[in-house]
Amino acid sequence: MSREIDVMHLGRDRVICAYELDGLIVDPGPTTGLEALLEGLDGSEPRALLLTHVHLDHAGASGKLVERFPELTVYVHERGAPHLVDPERLLKSARQLYGDDMDRLWGEVVAVPEPNIRILSGGETIEEGIRVEYTPGHASHHVSYLHEETGEAFVGDVAGVRIPPLDHVLPPTPPPDIDLEAWERSLRTIEGWAPSGLCLTHAGRVGDVVGHLLRVREGLARQGERSRAHGQEAFVEAVAAEVRAAAAGDEELAERYLQAAPTDQLFLGLERYWRKKAERERAASAEGEGARAPATRP
Repeated sequence: MSREIDVMHLGRDRVICAYELDGLIVDPGPTTGLEALLEGLDGSEPRALLLTHVHLDHAGASGKLVERFPELTVYVHERGAPHLVDPERLLKSARQLYGDDMDRLWGEVVAVPEPNIRILSGGETIEEGIRVEYTPGHASHHVSYLHEETGEAFVGDVAGVRIPPLDHVLPPTPPPDIDLEAWERSLRTIEGWAPSGLCLTHAGRVGDVVGHLLRVREGLARQGERSRAHGQEAFVEAVAAEVRAAAAGDEELAERYLQAAPTDQLFLGLERYWRKKAERERAASAEGEGARAPATRP
């Protein structure tokens, strides 16, 4: 079984969780959690990082870890790899979301040397018994990992945010890559594995796989409809109220959810998804109308 290492994001437990399995680290978290991660490793030297995707809360510490352990192998999807080798575009996008909070939230982000990177596309088996599948929806470069011996599935953000001891699930939907149809296909991929448990980055292991994935789907449906029917302010208020109701007055527990998945970002990702979908549908309709237009005589 894997070992959970809480990286204590901004001093809080149960926000970002890394996993260690026989020298493999799944999603090391941000550089601001690096000391907590190293303390959790208790002097052992990791041999590989398995990144579900390159968002800073999952993979921000990767370059600093390679600086510390120069032989460290870093597995990442082919679409995410360029952002590890040259993170400037990723950082520019993140600054648009986080502004002056970048350093406080994530710390220093440095490049990963290209020779350390191993490219994934999905369908591989790596490290003697770790299956990889492409699982987009949250991010276009998201992968998930199945440890075939234990049945544990390491699913990054595709299975949402769940802060124990609650069962409430908050799907993280930040810009720019949200794709609800792809997300559903990814959930089916995870179900097809029939895993013994889901290892969530936010935050911890879930044993009720069927019930949890149902709650992911319900959360995506609610948030998707809210974002389409309401503006940002109403969406943010409704999602925050839902989280606080689930936490039953435990404000610290509610704040862990909102730290892992800020509500304004949830709206922005879904708003972009609906806007881009409408643009594609208009383009397809216009193309179809053009194809049906009668030819004019000279």
